[in-house]
Amino acid sequence: MSHPTSAPPGLDPTCLVAFVAFAEHLNFTRAAAALHLSQPAVHGQVTRLTEQVGAPLYRRRGRRLVLTDAGRAVLAFARDQAERTGRLLADLRGARDTAPTLLAAGEGSYLYLLGPTLRAAHTDGLRLRLRVRDAVGAVEAVRTADAHVAVAPVDEAPVDLEAVARWRVGQHVVVPAAHPLARRAALTPADLAGEDLVVGPPGGPHRAALEAALTDVPWRVAVEASGWPLTLRFVALGVGLAVVNDCCPPPPGCVALPFPAMPRRAFFALRRRDPDPPPGARALWHLLTAG
Repeated sequence: MSHPTSAPPGLDPTCLVAFVAFAEHLNFTRAAAALHLSQPAVHGQVTRLTEQVGAPLYRRRGRRLVLTDAGRAVLAFARDQAERTGRLLADLRGARDTAPTLLAAGEGSYLYLLGPTLRAAHTDGLRLRLRVRDAVGAVEAVRTADAHVAVAPVDEAPVDLEAVARWRVGQHVVVPAAHPLARRAALTPADLAGEDLVVGPPGGPHRAALEAALTDVPWRVAVEASGWPLTLRFVALGVGLAVVNDCCPPPPGCVALPFPAMPRRAFFALRRRDPDPPPGARALWHLLTAG
């Protein structure tokens, strides 16, 4: 989704600044502290912006405040405005634009997929600021202009974003080298019957895919762990076996065996459909998608 390069009549720039602070904290008190303003002043500015837009920008979900679709669109617009203003002023003053290029990705992507890209960016003098987000958060960061580019595993490319499938990642089972299964060439769901498994928290996409693959197989939760490094550490300690992305190398003393029962997942490079991205964002996109 592209955004206009100037605010339409009726959108107060001061209110946009206040809304960005509110949206980043989703709390009026903390937003006011960040802006060195009173809480009623920030609330009033967000209320005026809501009236100018003509649609609710946030709503309450239980005890939390969340942005509406309109709020996310306004947030992206406001961030774009601030960035484009900075680029314009730097150009007019003959100064170098020093704003960093923002990349959002998950811990596993940074650890196992993005090393060559990050090294190439450093070699090219590209200044990056890295956001660590899960898949949903990385996509949302691009949509709300909190990141220029994201890398995330998604089942289907979002229609509102430009997306390139950059990696296709399968699954393997990591087991201690002394385990009886370690001598197999590959494993099936039946091979994991009765095993203790190190798994992610309930509700996550990987946990759901694993449970679907093991529907007819009895197994036990050894421990629930977030992140591949901790998961693999538990395997090395003998706590249980783990099914992880096959880009994750097994730790010392362990082996990895293909597990084709779970489908390969595509990791996409994602960005908004902006006809005039910043030079750094354009360069990062090229590094991610070329080759």
